[in-house]
Amino acid sequence: MLFNIPNSLTWARIALIPFFVGIYYLPESVVTLEEKNLVATLTFIVAAVTDWFDGYLARYLRQTSAFGAFLDPVADKLMVAAALIVLVHLGRVDSLIALVIIGREITISALREWMAKVGASGSVAVAFVGKLKTAAQMSAIPLLLFEAPVFGFDSIKLGTVLIYVAAVLTLWSMGYYMRCAWPELMKRSR
Repeated sequence: MLFNIPNSLTWARIALIPFFVGIYYLPESVVTLEEKNLVATLTFIVAAVTDWFDGYLARYLRQTSAFGAFLDPVADKLMVAAALIVLVHLGRVDSLIALVIIGREITISALREWMAKVGASGSVAVAFVGKLKTAAQMSAIPLLLFEAPVFGFDSIKLGTVLIYVAAVLTLWSMGYYMRCAWPELMKRSR
């Protein structure tokens, strides 16, 4: 099921990444920075909504698949990593914050893969703290991309607070997952 409806939406999310990044490479004589910010923000929001929607459709249409379960988080992590790298390049996110968030995603993905190989994937299932981290991150990134007042709020200040909250929750969730996996790691390291 490489191309059922939910997986097609996930593939579309991946296809948006070059467009999302590429908009910032257009000359200012063609597209102003404000227009680039708007396009990037809307693209990221569409990707985030599509992420929710493809999961809903997979369940509703009974088109869940092992491939979809693999591809969906890959698409999410690629889009978030691309957004963080763009934001670092624009000077709107500190590189240490981006490193913490991207590094955690790589670490936990590898941990989940290893735990699945040893038949213990249930001990690193998605936890509430991980969902909080994702919510903070997915709220912060569009605010930082937009870089203009939103309903009277300074989007950069609010986005910066939220990205720091996301970074703290990132470390907290990584610690949680590592602690859950620790007994299995110790048992298999002998």
